[in-house]
Amino acid sequence: MAAFVATSFSTPVLAEDERGPVTNLPLPRYVSMKATEGNVRRGPSLTHRIDWVFKRRDMPLQVTAEHGHWRKVQDRDGAGGWVHYALLSGVRTVLVEKDMMPIYSSADPQSTISAHFELGVVARLGSCVQDWCRISAGGYRGWAPKTDLWGVAPKELRD
Repeated sequence: MAAFVATSFSTPVLAEDERGPVTNLPLPRYVSMKATEGNVRRGPSLTHRIDWVFKRRDMPLQVTAEHGHWRKVQDRDGAGGWVHYALLSGVRTVLVEKDMMPIYSSADPQSTISAHFELGVVARLGSCVQDWCRISAGGYRGWAPKTDLWGVAPKELRD
């Protein structure tokens, strides 16, 4: 038991080694798009060129850097740039990466399948255990393997 406790305390320290200079939150970390549209710029100011526009509300994004009111983000494909922090939310979502992914009633592949989610569905992230996360979308909820989701770290645990 003592070895388990020591391990569980050491893991978060390593994961949170790097902190954002503005928020003091861990880098990298996951957030979601609060707005329905968000300009993605080459640099952290309004004078920098807009490279493209994110157009999907609740899309999970990974914050990799901070500068003033700006956050450098990237999507599942690695595309990204600088976005004003007001366009982002701390509400956690994930992107389904497996077509017709089964959603289970418990964190066990032998449990009842409550739904199937299509590839690309954005789901709200709930609690996570070692290999599973509870997610919800379209009125359906259940457990999915972390390996089939983008927007949650492999060793992340959530209550």
